[in-house]
Amino acid sequence: MSEIIRIPTINMSHEEWLEERRKSIGGSDAAAIIGLNQWSSPYRVWADKTGRLPEIPDNEAMRQGRDLEDYVAQRWCEVTGKKVRRSNFIIRNTAYPFAHADVDRFVVGEDAGLECKTTSVMNLKNFKGGAYPEHYYVQCVHYMAVTGAKRWYLGVLVLNQGFYEFTIERDEEEIRALMEQELDFWKFVETDSPPPADGSDATMDALQTIYADSNSEGLVNLFGRDSLIQEYFSQRDIKNEATNRMEEIKQTLIIDLGENETGMCGSHKVTWKPQTRRTFNDKSFAEDYPDLPLEDYYKISSFRTFKIREVS
Repeated sequence: MSEIIRIPTINMSHEEWLEERRKSIGGSDAAAIIGLNQWSSPYRVWADKTGRLPEIPDNEAMRQGRDLEDYVAQRWCEVTGKKVRRSNFIIRNTAYPFAHADVDRFVVGEDAGLECKTTSVMNLKNFKGGAYPEHYYVQCVHYMAVTGAKRWYLGVLVLNQGFYEFTIERDEEEIRALMEQELDFWKFVETDSPPPADGSDATMDALQTIYADSNSEGLVNLFGRDSLIQEYFSQRDIKNEATNRMEEIKQTLIIDLGENETGMCGSHKVTWKPQTRRTFNDKSFAEDYPDLPLEDYYKISSFRTFKIREVS
């Protein structure tokens, strides 16, 4: 029999809370592990769990999500007529020692929980026709696995546009599949071995952060990587050919449109509309105001550039 373990968070410091979460996979990590989170990746989660990444700095979206959690819970209660209570615990299940649940709310009188989400109006399209983002679903399945709950509710506030609520019933096959993938991922953490690269921006960002410092004197023997390097060039050629072909198609359609802004082809709408872009001409500004230093106005970003070239 599995056992539910509840770790109180009420008197935890933020640092202690973060450290406890690093010990296992949370609901927000689950979708990234299976490749369904565009803002994260298996490599990034691994780097975080192994202490290779600094804490993500707070931003306005994160702040609004926390501040509006109460509002989302209240709205959900108004819509459904149900009541909820807070969960001041990090929850673990001995059946899945590699996972934990940090639950927004539990539903009173039901074996169920509530996940509260706040999102931008730019994501409104994700809720058309009763749909919702896949990573929300994965997070709820993860929580049902850890808590043993029969269902999970989802309340979503799309800022200034609408409020949506969904019900996700427990599916043992979904839970089994997700937990198997999480267990496979956790082995990378336990062995301190990175998961394979996946080509995502999140993985590249993590690599740029971890390896920000470079050794200009270092030389690594990449023995056995010949076929990989040849494939890199082959894929680059394919990409360039595809890009050129796309430009040819674009130019052909522009010729068709001529001075017109809009064209229709079946269910597809093609537009070529004028736009105005304002840019800052720093060279002209410096000529007009030679005594004003511009260094303080430049944003400087440091990163490492990757290249492959053939040497003689």
